[in-house]
Amino acid sequence: MVEKVSTSLEDYLEALVMLGGQDGPIRSVDLAEKMGVSKPSVNKAVTMLKQKGYVTQAFYGAITLTDSGISYGQNVLRRHRALTRFLNKALGIDAETAEKEACMMEHAISDDSFEKWMAFIDSLGLD
Repeated sequence: MVEKVSTSLEDYLEALVMLGGQDGPIRSVDLAEKMGVSKPSVNKAVTMLKQKGYVTQAFYGAITLTDSGISYGQNVLRRHRALTRFLNKALGIDAETAEKEACMMEHAISDDSFEKWMAFIDSLGLD
C-alpha cells in the first residue's frame, strides 16, 4: 500500500507528472512556476518527497520522480481529470469551478470509493 502524503505534496507530485516528470528530470524553477510558489517552498516539498521515496534530486539539481512517485502522481492526475470532466460535462458546472472543486475532491476520496465511482461513471457512458 502506498503511504499517503499531504494534499500539498500530492499537488507537487501531480504537477511533476504534468510537467513530464515521468519522462525525465524537472527543474525546480519550472515546478515553482507551475505551482505558483517560491523556490524555497519547492525545496522544502522536494525534501519531504525525497524522504518518502517519491523523488530523487542531486544537490540542488533537477528533480526526478521515482517509480512510486510517478505512480502516485499519475493517480492524483487521473482523479483530477476524471472529477473535473464529470463535474463539468455531466453536471454542467462551469469549467473554472469544476477545476477548483475537483482539486479539492481528488485528495479526499479513497482509492476504493474512486474506483467504484469510476466503474459507475463508465457504466453510464459519460465520456
